[in-house]
Amino acid sequence: MSRAFVKEGTGELEPLPDLPISGHPNYVTPRGLADLRARLVARQADLAALRARVERLDRLPEAAAERDIRYLEARLRSAILVEAALPHSSGVAFGHRVVVQMGEAQSVFEIVGEDEADAALGRIAPQSPLARALMGAMVGDVVIWRRPSGAVELEVVAIEPGGL
Repeated sequence: MSRAFVKEGTGELEPLPDLPISGHPNYVTPRGLADLRARLVARQADLAALRARVERLDRLPEAAAERDIRYLEARLRSAILVEAALPHSSGVAFGHRVVVQMGEAQSVFEIVGEDEADAALGRIAPQSPLARALMGAMVGDVVIWRRPSGAVELEVVAIEPGGL
C-alpha cells in the first residue's frame, strides 16, 4: 500500500473523498427509491463483512464502502419520490415510458432518476439530451435529439406510465 494513503504514525487511512452529488433535483421513481435502499443495505453488509475480517491490513475496501454509504445516504435524504405518472395533456414527463420511431426502427425509453438510469435498459435521466428533447412532447410530435454524431428526428408513437 502506498504511504500516500496512510496517516503518519497511526496507520489509519484518510477517508476517501466523497463521490460527487448532482446539483439537479433528485427525482426518483418508487423502483429507484427501493433500489437505493437495497444498495445501501447491501453496502452496509459489505462493510460489516470487511470489518469482521481477521486480516485487515488493507483498509482501502472499508474506506470505499464507507464512502459509498455516505453517497447512498445523501441520495436517500435528497430523494423526491414521484409516484406513477399517467400520460396526460401536458405530454411526456418524468416516469413515462416513451415509444419513438427513428426511421424504420422503434425504440422505448423511460425517464427515471439519475441513480436509476441505465442506457442498456432504455432508462434515461431527465437531464440527458434525449430526455430533454422528449419532455413535453405529445403522441405524433416529431422532436430533434441532438447528439454528438448529429441530430436525429424522433416521432413520439406512444406515451405510457413507466415501471414505477
